[in-house]
Order: sequence, then structure tokens, then C-alpha cells
Amino acid sequence: MSRLPPLRLLTTFETVSRLGSMREAATRLNVTQPAVTQALKALEEHVGAPLIDRTTRPARLTEAGQQLARATRDGLDLIADTIEEIRISAGLEEQRLTVACTIGMATYWLMPRLTDFYARYPDVMVNVQVPPTDLPAISQGTDLVLRYGAGNWNDGETTKLFDETVCPVGRPALVERLLASGEGLAQAPLIHVRSTETRHWAGWSDYLTLRGLGKPGSAGQTFDNYVQAVQATLDTRGLMLGWYSITDGLVTDGSLVHWPEGALDLGTGYYATVNPNGAQKAAVKAFVRWLGDMRLALETP
Repeated sequence: MSRLPPLRLLTTFETVSRLGSMREAATRLNVTQPAVTQALKALEEHVGAPLIDRTTRPARLTEAGQQLARATRDGLDLIADTIEEIRISAGLEEQRLTVACTIGMATYWLMPRLTDFYARYPDVMVNVQVPPTDLPAISQGTDLVLRYGAGNWNDGETTKLFDETVCPVGRPALVERLLASGEGLAQAPLIHVRSTETRHWAGWSDYLTLRGLGKPGSAGQTFDNYVQAVQATLDTRGLMLGWYSITDGLVTDGSLVHWPEGALDLGTGYYATVNPNGAQKAAVKAFVRWLGDMRLALETP
């Protein structure tokens, strides 16, 4: 015999114990009173002890009945609460999405703009993940990735957000001093970003070679991510290669300035790729619409 009786018997017993009347329980359960009596007898047979004292009028719970009533009530309440939590969670899942991108993209492009997204979609929660690689991949639990490159990915529907350009940037006073002294970029103090996870981004050697300016004149300072490089640049420790996705906001507010006529288009851009498994989620659709608005805003002079 199973340790647990059928749930039907327990719900009938709980209704009887709560209402204190088989007749009222039958009405509440929309069954006949004999059906309630039969269910109680079946439950007593399963338990092996009388649960109802039928010698009294009205019938009352025995001590065993009182024990089982407390346990049944607690158990059914826990089941009801759990079901409600699952329902809420299932509803929230539709209003949640996870975006993966580089730490530089997250810090300087995405996070400052999320205020606008939340203003439009206050019920949607965006979880931003920053994996160690500079090319985040579509993976389980990731709804959308923002990546730099040529856009030749086939792991989901991919849309270009903006063309990415690179230009040396620095503190206004430092750039002004370097220009006044006649020092070229190759002789300027340079800030490098080098790590096994930034291999898809051009460095100073690539930039200077493409501009026909030779090799860097000094080793400069090297960091393993763009957040540290930006801080060093703000501390006037040198010039860094500024990417639109990372330094545009700082140039706009005047914290940094571009090196005159230093912009270089490498034919790359930033792209959004949607995980096919989450493309129909309400939150993902909202985020994709918002990204489209951001793209249009960037294209509008």
C-alpha cells in the first residue's frame, strides 16, 4: 500500500475538518453527502485509525483526526503556495532576459542607456552578463549577445547596431600639449589593451601600421581590459585607442577628446544576435525593438 492516500481523500477530509460538517463539505465540494462519508471511511482504512468520532452530534475529529487535519492543512497550503510561486515565476520569466557582452560594451554603452529602456518597459528585467571572452557566444540561459566584428555569425538572427570606428583619445590638456610640441602619435605615451580575450580588437601596432606611422616609439602602459585602460586615460597617463562603443560618451561630455583626423574605419561594427530559443519571449522582443530604436537614433544626424 502506498504511504500516501489519494489526494481526493485528503482534500475531502480537510474540507470536513475545516467546515466541521459533512453536509457543508459536500455542498462546498459539489458532491453528495454519501460520497463524503465514503471518502472519509476510505481514508480511515488507509490510515488505520478512526478520524471522526461518530458517537457525538455533530461528529468531531478524534485525536488522530486532529493530527492529520493539521498536517493536511499545512501540506495543502504548502502545495498551493508552491503552485502560486511557480505561476509567478513562469510569468516573470517572460519579462526577463539575459544579455551577454564585453565589459567595455556593458560599462560604457549598454548600462548608461538601460535607463531609457526601463522607462519604456518598466516591467522587464535585463540581466547583463560579462563573459571573459570578447566574442560572447549564444549559450543556454543567454537570450541575446552583443558582439564586435564583421557580423558573420549564424547562431541566431543578427542585426547591426552601429559601425564601429577607432580613434586615439586622451585628456584635452594632454592632446593639446602633444600637438603643440609637434610629437606624433608614435612618440606619444600610449596605453595598450592586450590579453588573450581581446584578440579581435585592433591594437596600437595595427592602427599605426594602417595609418603608415610606423611602430610605437615606447612600450607604454598595458592593461588587460578597456575599463582599466579608460581609467588610465582619464588619469592623463597617455592616449588610448578609443572605440565608439567605449569612449564616445566620454568624448561627448568633454572628458576625452579625439586626436585630430585620427578616426579609422576598419569595416567592423557592433551586432546583436538573438538566441533562437528565446526569440519569442516578450522581454526579448521588447529589447530588440528598443535596440532598433537606438540604431535609428544613431543613424539620425
